[in-house]
Amino acid sequence: MVESVLLLGSFLVLILLGVPIAFSLGISALLTAQYTGLGTGMIIQRVGSGMQSFPLLAIPLFILAGAIMAKGGVARRIVDFAYIIVGPFPGGLAMVNCIDSMFFGGVSGSAVADISSTGPIMIPMMVEKGYDREFATALTVASSVQGIIIPPSHNMVIYAMVAGGVSIGKLFLAGYIPGIIMGTLLAITCYILALKRGYPREKRPPLKKSLIILRDGLLSIFAAVIIVGGIAFGIFTATEASAVAVFYAAFLGLVIYREMKIVDLWPVFVDSVKTTAIVMLLIGCASGFAWMMTFLHIPTLVTRFFLSISENPFVILLLINFLLVFLGAIMDVAPLIVIVTPVLLPVVQAVGMNPVTFGIVLMVNMAIGLTTPPVGAGLFVGCTVGKTTMEKCTRSMLLLWPAMLIVLLLTTYVPWLTTALPNWLMP
Repeated sequence: MVESVLLLGSFLVLILLGVPIAFSLGISALLTAQYTGLGTGMIIQRVGSGMQSFPLLAIPLFILAGAIMAKGGVARRIVDFAYIIVGPFPGGLAMVNCIDSMFFGGVSGSAVADISSTGPIMIPMMVEKGYDREFATALTVASSVQGIIIPPSHNMVIYAMVAGGVSIGKLFLAGYIPGIIMGTLLAITCYILALKRGYPREKRPPLKKSLIILRDGLLSIFAAVIIVGGIAFGIFTATEASAVAVFYAAFLGLVIYREMKIVDLWPVFVDSVKTTAIVMLLIGCASGFAWMMTFLHIPTLVTRFFLSISENPFVILLLINFLLVFLGAIMDVAPLIVIVTPVLLPVVQAVGMNPVTFGIVLMVNMAIGLTTPPVGAGLFVGCTVGKTTMEKCTRSMLLLWPAMLIVLLLTTYVPWLTTALPNWLMP
């Protein structure tokens, strides 16, 4: 009991003192290991082994692919593609923001990349057409989180490894229906607000230009077909798919769209390496922390705690979602996945939820966390891009959270949404 309090208590204290989360995880694990007599060598070994999984190679490659796509003109073409589809509806530009994030999330796998790429395009366009700056920013943030639900998502790769080898292909397929539902519900919300506030419709370009836009948009979206289709049909592994994604993104940017030059790749590589270093350090330290929790039987204690509250699966899953939404508001995505998965996966399995469904429930919770203060990374980036304050943006987020919470509840209590595609394509 003392060891568990030391592990969790020291972690919380370090976080409150402003210590970076990766170091907080590592230091608290080392302190607890030293106190229990295990010695620090075991934790250091676990930190190293946590980063030495071959499938984790997919993470830096997916990050690099997303960065190349953002730089190579893919974002703008997906915005134009969405414009053709939903622009003529009332509030069409807002709906474009929802749909382009659905498509861009399917090729970049990153909410922050989505905001950084489409935000500078969409937010000024919406403001110019009469939308509130805060609403335009909030919508950009809310729609961007489809990037961690709709594959390829490097966060799904992290979950698959921590959960003990869950099929990455099945996780990718499981994310499609919830991600599409979220984009659709956000678009419906925009439609309703457009009718109430009088937001304008947009004119579709002439036929010839529209066909060119559709062609370029489909070329961009085809990246998702290559990645997920290749994995689902056994053509290549997730790691190989991430490498294919890099080459395809570079081919689009350098050869097809010609918005990049070879020299433009160097800063993209540097930024991707920096991001990868941060993610891998978090994974390593969180792996050591998670191993320490397992050694102290904290997952077993948590399972007993939830089952002592109620034997009703509906109630237990609702409590878990409350917990994850709260944690998502105060912690970053990658370390939270590594920490909570070994703790909560036995609980949800005890009430009948399979690991693939829980993985998507976890992703939806993390998606909501990206939009909530005080630590939501998507909210921070969105406010910077949109040139507004977090307080103003959060007020507009209140209009969009209901759609996201509906998706969370549907994903939790309607397993078919996450099992239909995996069971059909990867039986």
